[in-house]
This record gives sequence, structure tokens and C-alpha cells, in this order.
Amino acid sequence: MTVEERLPEPTNPVGIDGIEFIEYTTSQPQAFGTLLQKLGFAPLARHRSREVMLYRQGTMNLIVNAHDAKEATPEAKAIALRVRDAGQAWAHALALGAWEMPTRASAMELNIPGIHGVGDSLIYFVDRYNDFSIYDVDFVFEPNVNRKPAALAGLHYFGVVQSIYGDRTRDWVDFYKNLFGFSVLPEGKYFGVLPKGTLLESPCHKFYLQLIEPPPGSDDIHWEEALVRVGLGAPDVPAATRALKERGVIFVDRGPVQPNEKGALTQVYQGGVTFELVVSHLKP
Repeated sequence: MTVEERLPEPTNPVGIDGIEFIEYTTSQPQAFGTLLQKLGFAPLARHRSREVMLYRQGTMNLIVNAHDAKEATPEAKAIALRVRDAGQAWAHALALGAWEMPTRASAMELNIPGIHGVGDSLIYFVDRYNDFSIYDVDFVFEPNVNRKPAALAGLHYFGVVQSIYGDRTRDWVDFYKNLFGFSVLPEGKYFGVLPKGTLLESPCHKFYLQLIEPPPGSDDIHWEEALVRVGLGAPDVPAATRALKERGVIFVDRGPVQPNEKGALTQVYQGGVTFELVVSHLKP
């Protein structure tokens, strides 16, 4: 007689190992590129056949995709997750009910598997991120460029803020928990200067997701489900804020979101894009 052994589910089922890149779309890539350079990102490479640019600082890769972009305001449209096996991660997600990645002009011509994320965003799976990366295939690097530019003031990806419809927190928690092994932080535990919503920690403990429902009494506010803001971690927020101010970045300096040791929020740029600084001792 055999007894079926009940084994616990893995805490990191697809082997997530951080964020490989975040993709923004905009019809004004030069203006957005100027802002990114103020934030410490260096332009490294151009796509071989599309109007797409790779920016990098430290461990952060950021893709600016202007190919067929209609809106001037930069919009976060994709998160690429570093995973153990991209094909296995994709199959795992589809088996649990995720939607296959919709057809649209993506930043890469490589067959990078992905699924539908919040709104019209995508979640990519990347397993080539060490010595030979996806950029070595799709991009042409600028001559004599430093391919490993240092991070300004220790900046790194801390997390992404996601707006969701009212009463949809449980659905999205289940999505990230069941597909990828994210865990919900205890109620009341927040980071930065914008303490609201629900925080999820990645199973690799390298980044967070923040789910924000519309606030009470906001029936007249246009609210969509989307990726709305990227959080940049810094071991010393005041030092990072000073360094960025010296480069021309402007921060909100009034009310509860004025810069302090916990975090800071940039002004709104190009009609709707902001970046948030968060005190962080993560090891990306």
C-alpha cells in the first residue's frame, strides 16, 4: 500500500529573481529620455529595427518604446521578471488561468514569453540576464559606452504601484499569490511617503507591488486599472534626493509627501509620469 505524501507548495514556483526591465511607451521619447538621464539612467543601446531605447543604471534596465506610440505622456506598459526558466514560467501561468500575451508592438523581437497584466500591460518572463542577455540580440550598443553604469546614490528598483478598480484587491492578490508566490504584508506596514493600499512582497524578496483602489468619495474621478508609478529604492533617501536635485529633478515639497528619510515624490512630468523614492536596504 502506498500513502500519498502531501508536500507544501513552493514559495517561489517560477523562480523569480527580481525585475529585469520596466517598459514605458511614449510618443516623445527624447523628452522622456532627458528626464531619465536626470534620474541617473544612461542611454546604452538602440533597437535594431524599432524606435526603442535601452536605459540603465546599476541593476535597473528601463526600455523606452516609441514604436507606434500614440500618447505623449509616458506610460508603464510592461514588467519583465527574471525567472529560472521562461518557458516553464509562462506555461505555469497559463495553466493557472493567466491570459496569453496580447498582440501589440513589443519592445523586443525575440520570442520572449509573457502574459496579460493589469489594464493593457504585459508581464514578460526572462531567463537570460547574466553574461549573455536579451539585449545582446535585439539592440545595438552605442560606441564606447559603459554597459554597466553605476547607480546614482545606490538607486535600485523597489517596486511598482498598480491602480485597480474598487473591490478588486482580493482578485489581484490571488493573481499574484497563486501564479507567482507573492505574499501580503501585514496591514499597516508601508514604505515611503504614500502609505495606502495593499502591499505585496515578491517571493525573491527583491521588490514589492502596491495595489491601490480608488479612494472613498472619488466617483467623479476617472480611474483605470494600470501600472501607475515606479518606486526607486535608496539606502539614504535624503542623500539621493540631494543628488537628484543637483541634476535638475524637482520633488513635491509640501504636505505629507515632502521629502524625508522615508521617501520622496517627484513632480508630475510630461503630463502624468512621476517617480517615487523609498528608503530601502534590499539587495537587488
